[in-house]
Amino acid sequence: MKKSPEVTPAVAQKVLEHHFGKKPTRLQQIAGGESNFAFEAAVEREEFILRISNKATKLQYFMKEQWAVKKARAKRVPAPEILEVSNDVIGLPYMISCKVTGTIATRRADDLEVFEQMGKYAATINSIRTSDFGNIFDWSRNELSRRHSWKEFITEDFRPQERIEMFAKHRILRPQNLKKLKVAVKNLEELKGAPSLSHGDLRLKNVLLDDKGIITAIIDWEHATSNLAPYWELSIALHDLGIDQKEAFLRGYGIDPKEFQRISPPLKILNILHYAHVVRKAAKAKDRDRLARLKQRLNGDLDLFSV
Repeated sequence: MKKSPEVTPAVAQKVLEHHFGKKPTRLQQIAGGESNFAFEAAVEREEFILRISNKATKLQYFMKEQWAVKKARAKRVPAPEILEVSNDVIGLPYMISCKVTGTIATRRADDLEVFEQMGKYAATINSIRTSDFGNIFDWSRNELSRRHSWKEFITEDFRPQERIEMFAKHRILRPQNLKKLKVAVKNLEELKGAPSLSHGDLRLKNVLLDDKGIITAIIDWEHATSNLAPYWELSIALHDLGIDQKEAFLRGYGIDPKEFQRISPPLKILNILHYAHVVRKAAKAKDRDRLARLKQRLNGDLDLFSV
């Protein structure tokens, strides 16, 4: 197997010099993993974030982010301006964006005003019309991999039947709940509506705030997708929130209790199905305690607010 190229500060400096015509006055690596590396840099008085991946496929994700952020910023959604996406200079995918100020919103998880703001921006993002469903949409010139309908995306890409089989294999759901899920998936596939942009991971970890609790930026658009709103966005954004936080988010989005009662059944099904990869990971690690807690969660045992 061919070894992936090493991403170092020297590689980052080469990218920045190429685009700005001068060496950065400051360059610091702020994140690094198996395939994604992030650098914070200053060129004279301006500050930037440079993300580099040593996986060629990441270029498409960077291109998708650039398209989504540009559309969102045009709607006055606060997001970092992406200046460049390429792989020309170093043969690796990279993205240069302007640095934004703020602190991660996880520090203000008790501030309901933050969730109301998030809901408002979610509604704005979801108002951006797109074509087709899934990860391949307006930003891409590809045609053969497009999903022209929600049902096609759900059955061919999301693959709920495989997820259900995963739950059954590891006995995550009780028999009666597994049966209900199988029936509900059929209804999920038949949902109708036009596609629109979803951030795909609109949670506190991807929100920056100023010292007054005002959102300064929504970051990490890697999971942006063209999907059915508000179902896809809310199934992810709401799943780990408390009751009061959910209410604040929905208030900001503009969804009243009667409307949420109508849309909540598909949200629940999507939320459950999203956990398939978590179940797979826990099963692979033979983490019995984690599997037991997943069973507790997905069977609704932690729901203390309904009969």
